[in-house]
Amino acid sequence: MQVHYDFGKDREYIWSRLEMYKADKWGDTHYFVDYDYDMGSNKYPSGTYMEIARTLKFWDGLLSAQIEYDGGFGSAKDASYAYPINSCWLGGLNYGFHNSGFTKTLNLELLYKHIVGKQESAQFTTVWGLQLLHHKLSVSGFADFWLEDNTNSNLSKTSTVFISQPQLWYNFTEHFSAGSQVEFSNNYAGTEGFRVRPTLGIKWEF
Repeated sequence: MQVHYDFGKDREYIWSRLEMYKADKWGDTHYFVDYDYDMGSNKYPSGTYMEIARTLKFWDGLLSAQIEYDGGFGSAKDASYAYPINSCWLGGLNYGFHNSGFTKTLNLELLYKHIVGKQESAQFTTVWGLQLLHHKLSVSGFADFWLEDNTNSNLSKTSTVFISQPQLWYNFTEHFSAGSQVEFSNNYAGTEGFRVRPTLGIKWEF
């Protein structure tokens, strides 16, 4: 469970993330659910977004098949309207590397992406993790790149979309951490152009 304060000039609010990763003999499952708390003077949840992905591998080697679903909704700060975040279905290949102790991991994904109500596209994703100083310092994150039509009211043509969210955590115990995330994005989530949005956060691992 992560709780962050976002210092981005177009945000300046608290958001949370509930995340799980679990591996088994057939592959692994990963999901996260984000909530923004920015509605009204009481800061009710103003939007949510989730991703859930499953890899499948019935053979030896580093290559897996992957399926994924993404979706959510957002709303105005004054609750005057709400809007959907287009559901996406993805499927493709995942190529993963790790060292013997799983202190260094890297995944490369090439996925077909169906954006419901919009178009088909392709998405390239990389996910990384690094444990340093005897697990006291953790570095993790991902980067996504794809093509999408009409990502913003000012963009009437197909645009490139990029988002990366590297995180750095200092682990005080095996459960409690404090750190930061910096979001780098371009034409993402209805915002035209490049944005940098840093946070400060805490994390509890159950």
